[in-house]
Amino acid sequence: MVSTERTVYTLENLIYLMARLRNPGTGCPWDIKQDFQSIVPHTLEETYEVIDAIERGDFSHLCEELGDLLFQVVFYSQMAKEQDLFDFQEIIDVLTAKLIRRHPHVFPDGTLYSERQSGFVPDQAAIRSTWEKLKAKDRLDKGALERLSDIPLALPALSRAVKLQKRAANHGFDWPDYRPVLEKIDEELAELREAIELNNAKHIEEELGDLIFACANFGRHRGIDLEACLRGANLKFSTRFRAMEVIADNKGLDFEELSLEEKNDLWLQVKNMENTPAS
Repeated sequence: MVSTERTVYTLENLIYLMARLRNPGTGCPWDIKQDFQSIVPHTLEETYEVIDAIERGDFSHLCEELGDLLFQVVFYSQMAKEQDLFDFQEIIDVLTAKLIRRHPHVFPDGTLYSERQSGFVPDQAAIRSTWEKLKAKDRLDKGALERLSDIPLALPALSRAVKLQKRAANHGFDWPDYRPVLEKIDEELAELREAIELNNAKHIEEELGDLIFACANFGRHRGIDLEACLRGANLKFSTRFRAMEVIADNKGLDFEELSLEEKNDLWLQVKNMENTPAS
């Protein structure tokens, strides 16, 4: 009788599988020809798919998406091993050591199995301050003398703006609260209007960037996740636009043939429907 029980695979099995895929003689041609640079777009895609599953509450697929993201790490580690750079075990070792070092309130003796006294609740502000000091020390140990130099250029611009602002704030360069940031937004908007009046394309682009940066600063001060905020706005717009298409279709109208005024009327209908309480 053939057993129907499925094999439960381990991390070691996954690492072995990756090595098999990269085997020059018997592996997968696509996997064999990849390098660090060619995999980067796939890593970004898998990261966004994890975020998408979480934001949609699609937890039935989250496990699979996290697996796809983990596979990216295993892929990089296999390529690094082939070049005698590092392997997966070293990734785990470096990560674990760093997390132990940065959490002295959890691992007081700097060892994995040391514990703080039960019942003692560490101060959150002190934890945050220690974390930033330890990160700064790590940067210095790596030779990053400039305080903003190690913030990746490849980050989405909005995320990088917030990281730059947070790092500067950690070094004492920040607005006291969100109120003067609102004034800064008004100032940048006025400068953008002035650039538009002068019809200076380069100046317009620069001032628009300053305005977006100031808006990001406001969101940071208010504790708003800027990426999630903008994704929410994107979702709202696309949902409303789809609702406009549905209304037009239900009325037998060709959406493409409608005037801008007629499409604006549809947009207002959708907004009014959102504001009307369900009976």
